[in-house]
Amino acid sequence: MGQGLHTKMVQVASKVLGVEMSKIHIMETSSETVPNATPTGGSTGTDLNGHAVINACKQIVKEIEPYRKEYPDDTWEQIIAKAYENRTQLAAFGFYNTSPLDYDMDTNEGSMFNYLTFGVGCSVVEIDCLTGEHEVLKTDIVMDVGKSLNPAIDIGQIEGAFIQGYGYMTMEEMIHSEQGEVVNKNLSTYKIPTVNDIPKEFNVTLLRNAGTKEEAVFSSKGIGEPALTLAVSVVCALRQAIMSYRADQGARSPWTQMEIPLTAERIRMACEDDIVRFVTNKPELQGKDTAF
Repeated sequence: MGQGLHTKMVQVASKVLGVEMSKIHIMETSSETVPNATPTGGSTGTDLNGHAVINACKQIVKEIEPYRKEYPDDTWEQIIAKAYENRTQLAAFGFYNTSPLDYDMDTNEGSMFNYLTFGVGCSVVEIDCLTGEHEVLKTDIVMDVGKSLNPAIDIGQIEGAFIQGYGYMTMEEMIHSEQGEVVNKNLSTYKIPTVNDIPKEFNVTLLRNAGTKEEAVFSSKGIGEPALTLAVSVVCALRQAIMSYRADQGARSPWTQMEIPLTAERIRMACEDDIVRFVTNKPELQGKDTAF
């Protein structure tokens, strides 16, 4: 799924086994080998699979430890060859299930997760008040991912999640006809972010000296969806820009109710000025949603 899970699992196995990453190979996921694998949802992929890999690798380490102690100068291949010749178990099945959590759905009390992933985002936007189009000039994000297993992968996940959230909050909208039919059925009318929509200056920083004492893979934290919510910084910036324009144009109130996604149509109609007042005061438009 492009989340770098295989790379991270190779790193985990390499660390536990004490060998170079080049000696680790991962086969494609298949129910033929793991019949009850858990979907990679909720940013749990690294935690669930990582602990399972640690579990399996520790079993192998325990089996070959006597040979490592007896032949400390031997290479990995030589150690494995000796273990094989002595009919040592060199295969292991690792399984992991999260520790029991005390969350009660009836009372909505207790802990639902072993830990929380924190982040903060700040965005600067510029609006064309005549057309409603906008541009994200700069976004700064600081994310607490614990002790990152792979900063390059985690930063990529954060950037991707932010852009996904940005699209959700400013572009993606399903429009239905009066008969309930979806009008914008394809990408010619249903808009999603493109490379041109990435903030002109996009800075992502992982919080330094972070970690977690909770149950996690080498003190790392799962990262995937969490950064999606930081796109609300764009929504807040757009609202502030709209309020500033409305105040300059003598609107009755700088504040106006707005719903996401903040499309160009909604932004333009929220930027109340003489043009908007002329349109909205037409009798045939009274009581209608003038954002379309």
